Amino acid sequence: MNFNMDEWEPKTNLGHDVKEGNIEDIDEIFAKGLPIMELEIVDILVPDLEEEVMDVNLVQRMHKSGRKVNFRVIVAVGNKNGYVGLGQGKAKEVGPAIRKAVDTAKFNLIKVRRGCGDWGCVCGKQHTVPFKVTGKSGSVRVTLIPAPGGVGLSIGDVGKTILRLAGIDDVWSQTMGQTQTTINFANAVFDALKQLSRVKADKSDLKTLGVTV
Repeated sequence: MNFNMDEWEPKTNLGHDVKEGNIEDIDEIFAKGLPIMELEIVDILVPDLEEEVMDVNLVQRMHKSGRKVNFRVIVAVGNKNGYVGLGQGKAKEVGPAIRKAVDTAKFNLIKVRRGCGDWGCVCGKQHTVPFKVTGKSGSVRVTLIPAPGGVGLSIGDVGKTILRLAGIDDVWSQTMGQTQTTINFANAVFDALKQLSRVKADKSDLKTLGVTV
């Protein structure tokens, strides 16, 4: 998103701190658990986010005034270096639905732990997930497993998109449930990435795995 910093008038204390330069790293916001209420905060602190539309679906429902038709869009955003977000948007036209999904994905931005968690790989680079983790959404279960360098992303296309935008190059996976349902599959993969940050481990162990904290 291109905008003029001088024209931005923050509406929250966090926004004022970002505009005034008191906060220059989004990790500081994540560490304090502060809610991000303004998109400009993300645009300033993570300016290199890429967007990718993963699914566009026509949704119909009956209403007393007649049949209502909307487009539902699922979008992932990420900088391919440890930050990724997932969002969906609905609107009568595709364009507005995409914009809503992108905005939601930015509000849902998370930092992803990466490392070299496969014991058969000693490269020390942050190319895979640091440990086995499982995400859930609806009937879908997705387990991400550390893989050595060169394996690539052994997961469905939706998962590949999210992991690639997060900056993960190699992973093995196990899936259960109706993975053909794009929204549940995407949410399960995203949930797995969230779980990486919730796993408690000693700093020495994380350092051994080359984990970004």
